[in-house]
Amino acid sequence: MQVILTSDVKGQGKKDQIINVSDGYARNFLFPKGLAIPADKKAIADIKNREASRQHKIELERAEAQAIADKLAGILVKVKMGAGADGRLYGSVTAKDVAEALERDHKIVVDRRKINIAEPIKAYGNYTLDIKLYTDVTGKINLLVCQN
Repeated sequence: MQVILTSDVKGQGKKDQIINVSDGYARNFLFPKGLAIPADKKAIADIKNREASRQHKIELERAEAQAIADKLAGILVKVKMGAGADGRLYGSVTAKDVAEALERDHKIVVDRRKINIAEPIKAYGNYTLDIKLYTDVTGKINLLVCQN
């Protein structure tokens, strides 16, 4: 008997997977516990529609992330910091500082946790930072740290 799993079943499969099981196992265990439903045409079509919807959503999110990455490519973000007599900054430039400057100056909202700063920025100058926008989409921004 073919059934569609409604939740993960150890040793059988994952949620929304179509599997073949014995009639007794399906009637006496899977159906009463709500772990599976019979695999009829309507249920199979519903599963396919749900999967197509999920794939479409992923494609839209990836396209949106790619559009933001393209926007970020030509942007120079300026962060103004104070420094001591030796030219070293008081503290360091953080991802939060970069995200706030990006939103304030260019109206692009990026989560600070997605900004990758390899080593602490403790001096004036130009830097290139990576921003992980989606699973396989990474944008680059140019950062200029200058005096305020």
